Amino acid sequence: MVAFLAACQTTDLLESNFTPASKDPAVTVDTVMRGDRVASLAARQHPKILQTYGGEYSDPKLERMLARVVGKLTLDPDNPEQTYRITILDSPNVNAFALPGGFLYVTRGLLALANDSAEVAAVLAHEMAHVTSNHGLERQRLEAQAKIADRVVTEVLSTDPSARAALVRGKLQLAQFSRNQELEADTVGIRAVGRAGFDPYAAARFLRSMDNYQKLRDVSGASDASLDFLASHPNAPRRIDLAQQHAQKFGAPGYGAKDREQFLAGIDGLIFGDKPEQGYVRGNSFLHPTLGIAFSVPEDFKLDNSAGEVIATGPGELAFRFDGVTVDRKISMTDYLRGNWLAGVDVSSIRPITIGGKEAATATAQADQWKFNVTVVRVGDQVYRLLTGAPLSSNRLEQVASIIAGSFQVLKPSEVAALQPLRIRIVTVAPGENVASLANRMTGVSRKLELFRVINGLGPGANVSAGDKVKIITDR
Repeated sequence: MVAFLAACQTTDLLESNFTPASKDPAVTVDTVMRGDRVASLAARQHPKILQTYGGEYSDPKLERMLARVVGKLTLDPDNPEQTYRITILDSPNVNAFALPGGFLYVTRGLLALANDSAEVAAVLAHEMAHVTSNHGLERQRLEAQAKIADRVVTEVLSTDPSARAALVRGKLQLAQFSRNQELEADTVGIRAVGRAGFDPYAAARFLRSMDNYQKLRDVSGASDASLDFLASHPNAPRRIDLAQQHAQKFGAPGYGAKDREQFLAGIDGLIFGDKPEQGYVRGNSFLHPTLGIAFSVPEDFKLDNSAGEVIATGPGELAFRFDGVTVDRKISMTDYLRGNWLAGVDVSSIRPITIGGKEAATATAQADQWKFNVTVVRVGDQVYRLLTGAPLSSNRLEQVASIIAGSFQVLKPSEVAALQPLRIRIVTVAPGENVASLANRMTGVSRKLELFRVINGLGPGANVSAGDKVKIITDR
């Protein structure tokens, strides 16, 4: 199967049939470079990207702001004929990438982390550099050669140690080539940012922000680290140092525009973290406005919301998983536990219970060195499954399972109506306010002070001044 690496992650461009429907050239993937075979292949990948990253995020003022940034970058004399189309992906993960032919993607999670237009320009210019440098096509060629060499060594020269050593060297060179691509894209991108009139130091600044984000990703709502920028873009102190050196060629810090005010106005109201249809993690509670249900885990657990399930981990290797399935109403909850969907169930432990007036059942199970408590509760056609696991030596299983099952509830219409997604809000620092007081204004997140510093690009000792505009996260 042929795959293009365009930007910094691999995507299969020969799958899916996509007919572009949108005609807005400023913000959506459409008929880019009609008749260009590479662009046509990239267009077919668009639906798969949307599916992976939660679809498109629509916000006209945000789209206009991004279009202005990309428009300034396309004036770069190094590549005057390249056309770009940008899509905002409705994902909390921090990422941006491109496909051959000029297809640019940026997640709302990345936009929430950035603090000015120059930082977004630095990220997009890096990805545009991969397109203009044909890194994807070159990587495809090298990977195809590597696969042929691998097959020859495996099938023909399997007993030749020197051939195997050569194969290993080739794979190491391919990995080094990828790192070289990243550094080349940094160089080209920072040069483009500076020549477009943006602050060239923004690249190093945003790399630091992403590094700090990585350490706090558990509060972002982004549950799949493989979808993050840093998963496919190596981030090291040397890379930041090199970015600083490239920026210094334009002059001392202070050169170029940041367009901070305009950018902050663009992201004001941007959804942060989970979407309503995914449910919300609020501290140690999970609340789902669409399903109309909620539950909590013990305070010493960490909740993580991902597509199709919610998981939590606690001390002593305790773990919890929540999901839902459709079950025929004719099947009782006790009979459902006797089914074959969960291995190791102790049939003698199955007993009917009620939770909040709803039909439910509970049982225990064991597999290898683990023991489990499973509780199922019916709400309409849906059956929700609460599975708690612990090592055989643990003495907390029943206590934790009881706490979680006891917290499960069906939300009242008024409670559902009160649930709102977290959003980025731009506020002006009032006299007497400081980092701590502003962080305390945030709702629905943990580690407020650390998170406030990360999303505002503030170092450990940095503070704010009256009149500054800053980002907070709130559901109000």
